[in-house]
Amino acid sequence: AQDDFACMAETVRRRYSRLQRESRPMPDLILIDGGKGQLGMACRELAKLGLEHVPVIGLAKEFEEIYRPGKNAPLRLDLDSGALKLLQRVRDESHRFANTYNAQLRLKKISESILDELPGIGGSRKAALLKKFGSVQQLRKASLEDIQQVPGFGKKSAEALKNFLGMRSKSAKSA
Repeated sequence: AQDDFACMAETVRRRYSRLQRESRPMPDLILIDGGKGQLGMACRELAKLGLEHVPVIGLAKEFEEIYRPGKNAPLRLDLDSGALKLLQRVRDESHRFANTYNAQLRLKKISESILDELPGIGGSRKAALLKKFGSVQQLRKASLEDIQQVPGFGKKSAEALKNFLGMRSKSAKSA
């Protein structure tokens, strides 16, 4: 839970300090994904940035309760309320966006891989390999014929790739 709070603080600090640096407008409302603890952490970070005037609420998932700064009791809207449904959709869309972004980061990390060390493998050939096999681990298991099915790979380049991966695998095991 403490990491969750620290993550919230860092996210709020980075997001809103960037808006300040870029002289961009502040939102009309900040919706925090979480309850009293996350909201409190976000409010503290906003205050450090001199942004305590920006309206902020927290939406806790379990009971769909709305938390407001300075209020102990959460606001409970009818589950069929249009206002609650809007807040839920905003929260759910932000989750979808964050998950997509994190998946892209993971893919980028995968693509910045051992394949970068192989001469003659450019970005498009590397991307084609990772698209077909999903990971370097799966690529190591692939046959020469499987690799040759990837656009840009003939017999010689497939053999060179297999040899390179085999050597890299052996050196990693002996290290």
